[in-house]
Amino acid sequence: QVQLVESGGGLVQPGGSLRLSCTASGSIFSINAMGWYRQAPGKERELVASITSGSITNYADSVKGRFTISGDNAKNTVYLQMNSLKPEDTAVYYCKAVIQTWYNGAYWGKGTLVTVSS
Repeated sequence: QVQLVESGGGLVQPGGSLRLSCTASGSIFSINAMGWYRQAPGKERELVASITSGSITNYADSVKGRFTISGDNAKNTVYLQMNSLKPEDTAVYYCKAVIQTWYNGAYWGKGTLVTVSS
């Protein structure tokens, strides 16, 4: 009953920028928090950035100063602005949302691939 749709991934050169978007839809009473995770081949999935409904943000040390997470409450959408991209940022990026419906639960998107290469 809740779906997360991601967009914005693609191929970019080192030093370039991308903007990821994730929109939640369905039977939503409220969204408590949303965030972005990433997983590179052969590595564990890791938290990149998160934001609460109160606009409290958290970032992985590896992306601080380069990435910015923001949200549009009216659109149930979260964004990840990715600047100064490095090859090591290459991964599948997944959107996650903690959503209140009839209960409080976590939902995941299918992921979008970001490739940083010359």
